[in-house]
Amino acid sequence: MNAFRTFFRDLTLRPQGITIVAAAFLPIFAIVTMFPIVPSMIAHFASDPDARAKVPLMVTAPGLTIALLSPFAGYFVDRFGRRRLLVTSTFFYALFGVAPFFLDDLDMIFATRLLLGVCEAGILTIVNTLIADYWDEKGRRNWLFLQGLVGPFIGSGIVLLTGTFAGIRWNGGFLVYLIALPVWIAMLVYLFEPQKPQSAEADTAMPVPAAGKFPLTTAIGVAALTLFSAILYYVFIVNGGLVFAEIGVKDPAELSRIYTIPSLFILLGAVIFRLQAGRSNAVQIATFLGILGTGLAGMGMASSVTGVLVAMAIQQTGAGMAVPTLIAWAQKKFSFEHRGRGMGLWSGAFFFGQFCSPWLVHRLDLVTGSMQGAFTAAGMLGLAGMAVALVLALRGG
Repeated sequence: MNAFRTFFRDLTLRPQGITIVAAAFLPIFAIVTMFPIVPSMIAHFASDPDARAKVPLMVTAPGLTIALLSPFAGYFVDRFGRRRLLVTSTFFYALFGVAPFFLDDLDMIFATRLLLGVCEAGILTIVNTLIADYWDEKGRRNWLFLQGLVGPFIGSGIVLLTGTFAGIRWNGGFLVYLIALPVWIAMLVYLFEPQKPQSAEADTAMPVPAAGKFPLTTAIGVAALTLFSAILYYVFIVNGGLVFAEIGVKDPAELSRIYTIPSLFILLGAVIFRLQAGRSNAVQIATFLGILGTGLAGMGMASSVTGVLVAMAIQQTGAGMAVPTLIAWAQKKFSFEHRGRGMGLWSGAFFFGQFCSPWLVHRLDLVTGSMQGAFTAAGMLGLAGMAVALVLALRGG
């Protein structure tokens, strides 16, 4: 109990931190909140022969936009500042997010989703940049831990709210995007433009690259590891239901019921991330890749529902560590003047991984002959990544 009191005492700039934590979930809503309304949208647009293809693409369209535009968003962040662009992006996020509620044309709705992705690219990049600007490494880890801790509860509540709105009207779920307006007001009240540190020593991002020179080699390394990790991160999110189907669980209601307990282990991952604060980056990365890979491989090799659930709990633990570990690592790689572009590349790589993951899993499915085989192969890739990270850790990386 005393440890938690100390933790919350150390959360400096509390209004700014709470505002940033809330803003960080806005890009996630674009995908998570839409799945409950997909069937009703397909039914509403039944006269369109391509509706079954267009509606799922409408759900994921913002993710591809984020992947393509985040690096450019990072450039504008470094050039024109953080706060003004974040406030603008959040306002238009609410506008484009709720727009489909007033539309009855699937192509127009698809267009607003692409524009929503433009706003999300700005929000995600700037939020991750501000966390590094406002706090030192300890403060960053505290707020990232809190973000990982409350995330599952916020996500569940928003999905429930979307389902409730969708039950009233086929496109009622889009009203959930109005939640961005109080976040936008909080930004106007609490957020401030960070000032560039007066010296390299004052900037807690290490190593600090030469002034005026963007660390391209470092950025490529950050993007490569983030892409690899994101591909593994989304393996279960996109295809987990198919593994359960292969072992006989096909009823959606039963699937939702048995998901509940293992999915809570994502909170354990957030706790492990915080406990590893004193470890090197290589050790932290090796830990989450090892746990994530073990869970995926375990789901692939399990022969019973119980076995899959145990392996899923392990996988969810690794998933709970993945995002905060990657963000905290990437934030340390860029100094103030390069941080926007650096985190823009991080955001682009992560969401491009979301786009690539289903394709890779499909190829592994074809090669191995089953979805469980694909999970086993993906898990082995994660364990191979862990081995590389451990070698770097032993070498002092």
